[in-house]
Amino acid sequence: MRTLLLKYWYRLRSSFWFVPTTMACLAVALAFSCVALDKTVTDDWLQLVGWSYSGGAEGASLVLSTVAGSMIAIAGTVFSMTLVALSLASSQLGPLLMRNFMRDTANQVVLGTFVATFVYCLLVLRTIRRADEVAFVPHLSVSIGVLLAIISVGVLIYFIHHISVSIQADQVVARVGRELNGGIDSLFPDDFGSPGSEASNPVIEANLPAVFAGDAAVVRALDDGYLQLIDADVLMALAIKEDLLIRLERRPGHYLIKSRAMLIVWPAERVNETLAAKLQAAFVLGNQRTAAQDVEFSFQQLVEIALRALSPGINDPFTAVACVDRLGSALCRLARRDIPSPLRFDSEGRLRVIAPGSTFTGIVDTAFNQIRQSGRSNPAVAIRMLDAIAQIADHVHCSQDADCLQRHVNMIVKGAREAVPDPEDVSAVEMRYTATTLRLREVRC
Repeated sequence: MRTLLLKYWYRLRSSFWFVPTTMACLAVALAFSCVALDKTVTDDWLQLVGWSYSGGAEGASLVLSTVAGSMIAIAGTVFSMTLVALSLASSQLGPLLMRNFMRDTANQVVLGTFVATFVYCLLVLRTIRRADEVAFVPHLSVSIGVLLAIISVGVLIYFIHHISVSIQADQVVARVGRELNGGIDSLFPDDFGSPGSEASNPVIEANLPAVFAGDAAVVRALDDGYLQLIDADVLMALAIKEDLLIRLERRPGHYLIKSRAMLIVWPAERVNETLAAKLQAAFVLGNQRTAAQDVEFSFQQLVEIALRALSPGINDPFTAVACVDRLGSALCRLARRDIPSPLRFDSEGRLRVIAPGSTFTGIVDTAFNQIRQSGRSNPAVAIRMLDAIAQIADHVHCSQDADCLQRHVNMIVKGAREAVPDPEDVSAVEMRYTATTLRLREVRC
């Protein structure tokens, strides 16, 4: 249940309507509250407030009509500018970043401010009565409407600045890099796992019962889609309650096909339709990958920006270098963390859940493979990748991680030798290759 709520909360954060709708509802409450207060407060008291509106019904209607009309027009302009920014980001930086722009709280609050001011003025306007009726002019409400209009002008100025800055490639790369670091801190905390506990098949197989393969039931996926979230607490609770051993066949970020194996449960005789439904409910599928439990997805966002920058149509190696810098920084942070073991034990020390996750080798491959392949003819990108790997080497704590980095170093220099036409550029790459190899050799010693 908690995982499902997290999924819906992530969708709300990624939507462009939630914050403006919430602000519009607050504007409705504010309008009714201010009008009710106007009916109880005398005009003599309001005159003591220097900034309050003191005109008649015609003037109040004109003021509110002007503010409401201008706000809805500005809201349309803001929406158009946002669509232009989204289109630019999609074409220049990649479609994976669309959700980052839609999740931008500043854009949502700006649109919500104009919509809320429009709704407030419209609701207050309907309460004004002329002299031929029972005269009523909500002076306080009109004054607050004017104040909201002034605030909206300031918000518009801020939005113009914000949207101009937010579509700059360096700013986008920096924002994605910060989100990536936050994801690493969340999924790989300092005190989780054991040093050098990167998963390996022999370790998993050694902890499995001898009859596991022949006496286990397969729980299959109910639908097609990307695995977004797994409620590990639910799986552990079910495993303890039913005395089961559960092995996950997929992890967040993988694409599931309907009726394909999602997890293996032992012993098979304890698995019925009810239990299978409870186990399936712990998995949340969607149409797209998310960064909630999938750290490789955040790496892929930076990789996508770099690949777009290295494409012949854009040819922006500076942005690609910036992406490599952020990837190197994130991998340095990750190298200092302990990869959690795939084996999950209960309080009595009995193995209950086997949940293979991301490994340092797999994440490094995700970060560097495609950039290396696309930038093999660009010596600046190759040199910066070697520099990044040299920095990562200072933080790795096992020879297996160092071997993974050395493999990428060898492939980078091999690609440069084959694709870079200038011998001096190749020589510069080889010099960085030698320095990086020496630093990695120190780690393995």
